[in-house]
Amino acid sequence: MVVTGRLVLVVLLGVVPIIAVPAGLAGPVLLGWVVLCLLLSALDLLLAGSPQRVRLGRELPDALRLGETATSRLTVRNEGRRRLRGTVRDAWQPSAGAVVTRFRVSIAPGRQTVVQTALTPFRRGERRASAVTVRSLGPLGLAGRQKTLPAAGSVLVLPRFASRRHLPSRLARLRELDGRTSLMIRGQGTEFDSLRDYVRGDDVRSIDWRATARRQDLMVRTWRPERDRRVVIVVDSGRTSAARVGDEPRLDTAFEASLLLGALASRAGDRVDLAVIDRRVRGRVQGQTGAALLNALVTTLAPIEPELLETDWSAVPALVRSITTQRSLVVLCTTVTSPGASQSLLAALPQLTSRHLVSVASVLDPVLGDLVDDRGTTDDVYRAAAASRALLDVSRVSAALRQLGADVVTGTPAELPPALADRYLALKAAGRL
Repeated sequence: MVVTGRLVLVVLLGVVPIIAVPAGLAGPVLLGWVVLCLLLSALDLLLAGSPQRVRLGRELPDALRLGETATSRLTVRNEGRRRLRGTVRDAWQPSAGAVVTRFRVSIAPGRQTVVQTALTPFRRGERRASAVTVRSLGPLGLAGRQKTLPAAGSVLVLPRFASRRHLPSRLARLRELDGRTSLMIRGQGTEFDSLRDYVRGDDVRSIDWRATARRQDLMVRTWRPERDRRVVIVVDSGRTSAARVGDEPRLDTAFEASLLLGALASRAGDRVDLAVIDRRVRGRVQGQTGAALLNALVTTLAPIEPELLETDWSAVPALVRSITTQRSLVVLCTTVTSPGASQSLLAALPQLTSRHLVSVASVLDPVLGDLVDDRGTTDDVYRAAAASRALLDVSRVSAALRQLGADVVTGTPAELPPALADRYLALKAAGRL
């Protein structure tokens, strides 16, 4: 049983007759008024529709991207004999972004209504609703019944993939490297593509003398970057990936960079594999190409959250060997911080660089640069010193990684995904991949 504020107001109205009657009658009048209010409440409760006779149905989209808005449709059907008047509360997780969750309803017996909840999630992963609370009031609105009914539902919130806006410009650059435009430059690849007539400015080393002898015209070879290479992306989901940069954890930036690189490498004809690891493999994508690859990537990455554990980098070389045995581009999306925190990464890196081309992608906090420049007060000076030390540690670890044979790509959350894509294109242009 539940009571409403209207019952409280009705009880308070009894003060008026108490003031008007003689003092000797005040007690009996008050008692009679309270009894009357209780009787009205009991009658109202008796006439209220039964929330236990309510049947619920839920319609949800299978998935949506982070930042997009979807609608949850909840069907409320009254299978009782009395009209259901009251409130329906659709309880979603706060991170689902449901602003309005309470709805007033009035449903006749045997009829139904649809309650729509707008969801704008601000965290990726699976956002759930486990139950719906139905409060049914009587005709007077003094009292009612309440019941929480199971109505499980979930929607998968995929990564935002805001970096896809950089994909068209990188694909244009890729087409230049492939020789699909008028730009044909020897040295951008080592796979023979086709023959064409010589034009002024072509590299004379590209002249095919046998074809020239047959055609009686100068013919040159065109080249394209190698295809069907392997790109293995390893994402660190350990404790350092849980630190927030701006309004998102470092892990989300690593996912953005992985999605952009995966989409670009797939368009280039390379095979892309991905693994997410801390102390164990949290997610894995293998053997997918084209549109299926991007769909598999976002579906696999969406529910993964950082683990507050140190990443076992000693297991990464074996993980890469289980994916491929041929020479590949191995991209490690992790956090380059202090030498102590990166010690296990530095120890495992030689096993990778001896067999593969390795790039380490790490996100930088843009606030550090602002703190270094702000030295107005004593507190600002201390903060600037701490920020300078953090940036110095990043530089030291990056230098150690380069000495061990790895490329290092760093940038802010907005800069890292396109920077990693540009490094991939540079390796293609140099004929190293």
